Amino acid sequence: MLKLSLPLRLQLSLVIVVGAALLKYHAWSSLCVYGAIALLWVVLLRVPIRRMGGLLGTELIFLSLLALPLGWERASFLLVRSLICLITMNSFLLTLPPHSFGIALKSLPVPAPLKENLLLTGQYMEILLSEVTRMQRSAQLRGLNGTAGWLRYASAAMIGALYLRTLDRAERVYAAMVTRGYNGQLPIDSSFRPKERLILLVAWTIAACLTLTSYRI
Repeated sequence: MLKLSLPLRLQLSLVIVVGAALLKYHAWSSLCVYGAIALLWVVLLRVPIRRMGGLLGTELIFLSLLALPLGWERASFLLVRSLICLITMNSFLLTLPPHSFGIALKSLPVPAPLKENLLLTGQYMEILLSEVTRMQRSAQLRGLNGTAGWLRYASAAMIGALYLRTLDRAERVYAAMVTRGYNGQLPIDSSFRPKERLILLVAWTIAACLTLTSYRI
């Protein structure tokens, strides 16, 4: 995996996503350049292809339902652009070490209260996903194998149980945070080294040139 700090990997992912999202409609040449950059990002981060494919399949089905009513020509450009953005962000998310989402969010240039909410939300999302994984493993041990078995197991009662288990774990995590001195504020300051600042500057410059060029074509 590419040796970059988590905040820098997040910022570089956002550079690709923002640049691609601001492209002029039907600027296929610039979009192809962003597509090549996104694929290079996948290779550099060594993303697990099977997990990436499963995520992209589900996300693209949902996006197709929204884009196709706009017409085939417009929908094709929007879907390809969305695919590039999804590849980039999924590459970042799938290569995050456990319990490191909050660390990556430190570098976002947003107000401190919003940043704290994002950090806590990321932590509780990890708790929720952990509980879902445990319940899926429990279902398999009870002989409910495959997707259909899991859907039967995830009835309304089990969804309620999942909520209660997640809430209980979140309360225990919060109690542990208070015991360790949490007072409503998180240590969220993060600064880049000069080399990382230079990398970000170059990345933003390249993205700005590509995006602005699309409006001159």
